[in-house]
Amino acid sequence: MNMRKVNPGPSEFINLQGIEYFKFEEDFMEENVRCIPMAVRFKLDAAGIKLKLADWSRFHPSERIKLALLPARTSAETKNYHLFLTGLIKKHTGKQPTLLPVESRPGWLNRQQIPAMLKEKSEELQLDISVEQWSSLSNIQRFALLKLCRPGHENENFPKAAEEFGLLSYHHGQHHHH
Repeated sequence: MNMRKVNPGPSEFINLQGIEYFKFEEDFMEENVRCIPMAVRFKLDAAGIKLKLADWSRFHPSERIKLALLPARTSAETKNYHLFLTGLIKKHTGKQPTLLPVESRPGWLNRQQIPAMLKEKSEELQLDISVEQWSSLSNIQRFALLKLCRPGHENENFPKAAEEFGLLSYHHGQHHHH
């Protein structure tokens, strides 16, 4: 039996208008399931819900698109998002969602300060991100970089994201090949 990784074909997000969806996310797989896009994860954090990849993969593409497009900026929107997602999780799994504490001051929110975790991670890659660069990124880009700093399989995507976000402006002379 050939256990070659199945290419799932393009995602439903690749040409979706109205969201930030990054190239590096398109090849971002775990157990043959494409990971939850950052645009959705950003809102999950805001709504205080943990969404397991297994549950996400049961959702219908139109439901996933709705989760990508529904706004979650104001408290009313966030509450609505929370309700919609709770309904989807219940519908597909029969369970209540796992709630997460919502950070009142997440690291990506502060444009004036690069979080320590990101500094460490970028030093590992000999990458010097300036506060100007950090503050010129979008909320979701800053959010994505912080998610990709954490240990785990996502970590490999950090350099791809940094490149896609235009942060690889270091001098070739200093680039160490391991």
